[in-house]
Amino acid sequence: MTESRNTLHEFHWIMDMLQTIEVGLVVLDRQLRIQLWNGFMENHSGFSATRVQDCSLLEIFPEIHEGWIWRKMETALTLNMRTFTTWEQRPHPFPFRNARPITGTEPYMYQNITFSPLTSASGEVDHVCLVVYDVTDSATAKLRMERSNARLQQQSQSDGLTGLLNRCAWESLLASEFERFRRYGSIGTLLMLDIDHFKPINDTWGHQAGDDVIRAVSGMISERLRQTDIAGRYGGEEFAVILPETDIGGGEILGERLRQSISTMEVTTEAGIIQCTISLGVAQVSSTMGDHHQWLSLVDKALYAAKDNGRNQIALAETPHPVSR
Repeated sequence: MTESRNTLHEFHWIMDMLQTIEVGLVVLDRQLRIQLWNGFMENHSGFSATRVQDCSLLEIFPEIHEGWIWRKMETALTLNMRTFTTWEQRPHPFPFRNARPITGTEPYMYQNITFSPLTSASGEVDHVCLVVYDVTDSATAKLRMERSNARLQQQSQSDGLTGLLNRCAWESLLASEFERFRRYGSIGTLLMLDIDHFKPINDTWGHQAGDDVIRAVSGMISERLRQTDIAGRYGGEEFAVILPETDIGGGEILGERLRQSISTMEVTTEAGIIQCTISLGVAQVSSTMGDHHQWLSLVDKALYAAKDNGRNQIALAETPHPVSR
């Protein structure tokens, strides 16, 4: 009698722990019908154990990806082995609201889930236990750190005045683009442009107005470029643009559109309305170049040719003839 009473007590304790433990416990049969639904799941879902008993999990939560849950179940049932999913792979398998609305910053609970096969007395695996862990705190901390690092990286690569890539970051991408050309024989063109007579703008209108002009020109550059083009502030009032998969003719067309747009642009500053023009150099990459510095040198010479010829115009670099291979 005492042994029977102890067994009853142990069963009561186990059931009490299952209901109060701070993880979700769900037992599913082979048809995804819910056989166990503990207090954690009740509290976060709003569905009582009585309500969900013998119901399909997909009926209770149609948001759950059907293919995903079946794959996880099949692995546990067929191979008799545990399988896992993490919040990085699937952030919110159960669409539970974040239980920490005051201190939390995420709307939904992030979860890790373990799928454990359950063996019956006959040795058959007919059920799977899902152990649902609330990992919102650690996931939020990691996401916050990743966002912070991304902002720091962006800030380290961006020009503070214009938001374009700074010279170091832009030239690093130029080196990569040059290596891509050398490896695959693709084409590419550089634009380098300079705001004409920028020093008189600064001297006449002031440095704040000069900054306004630089920002306006950089904004027009961003607006006129394609998604694949890479623009950077090369220094002062000078900008540079990488045009992947573009020959010198295409670079000339884009540069001319940019020149015309800027020449008709009016920049409103506290000192008054300012208009400006730009000079541009265009150079296509060539297999005769040993590195990206030679490409830069070629486009720089074309830019100065445009300035020497009267400004507000484009000059094309003469593309060196390819070396026969």
